[in-house]
Amino acid sequence: MAAMSTRKFLTLNPLSSSPLKQSLLFLSSLNYSTKSSAFGARNKNTATEMPSDIDENDSVPTSGISRPLSEILKELNKKVPDTLVSQRVDNGFSIKYVPWHLVNRIMNLHAPEWSGEVRNITYSPDSKSVSVVYRVTLYGTDAELHRESTGTAALDETGFGDPVQKAEAMAFRRACARFGLGLHLYHEDMC
Repeated sequence: MAAMSTRKFLTLNPLSSSPLKQSLLFLSSLNYSTKSSAFGARNKNTATEMPSDIDENDSVPTSGISRPLSEILKELNKKVPDTLVSQRVDNGFSIKYVPWHLVNRIMNLHAPEWSGEVRNITYSPDSKSVSVVYRVTLYGTDAELHRESTGTAALDETGFGDPVQKAEAMAFRRACARFGLGLHLYHEDMC
C-alpha cells in the first residue's frame, strides 16, 4: 500500500470578485498596503498548503495579549482602503464611513484582544429618537485603554434595521474612530 500524504490544503474561495469582497480578503494580509497584486494571484480554486504538523483538533489559544498598545494604535491609525469605505447622503450631505461589520473585522485583525459593550440606551423624552453609548476597550501588554462614543437614530425611520441597532453601530464606529480607525474620513470631509 502506498504511503498516504499527510499534507492538508486550505482552499481559498472568494465569495465573488466584487471590490468589497476582495477588500475583505485583503484584510487578511495584516496590513493596509494597497498593492493590486494581492488579488491578481487569487482565484476560486487556489489551494494553499497548510503545514502538516497542524492538527484539526489543536486548540486555539483564547488568551494572551501579544502587543503593546502603541503598536495596536499605530495599525488602527492607518488609512482604511477606499474599497472598504461606503458613502451615503444624509440631510443633503454626502457622508463617508466604514460599515460596522468591516470596523469589527479590522478590530479583530489589528486588536484581537479588544472588547466592546453597550453602556447606555436612552430614548428621547419626545419618543422620536434613541441614543446609545458604546465603549470599546483595547488590551495591550503594557496597558488597557477605552473610548466611548454615542450614536443616535430616529425611531420613526423606515429604512432597514432597528433604530437601536443603527444607533449602536454608529456609536461603535465612532468609539473605534477615537482610537484612529477611519478617523481620516472625518478630516477628508472638512477639506
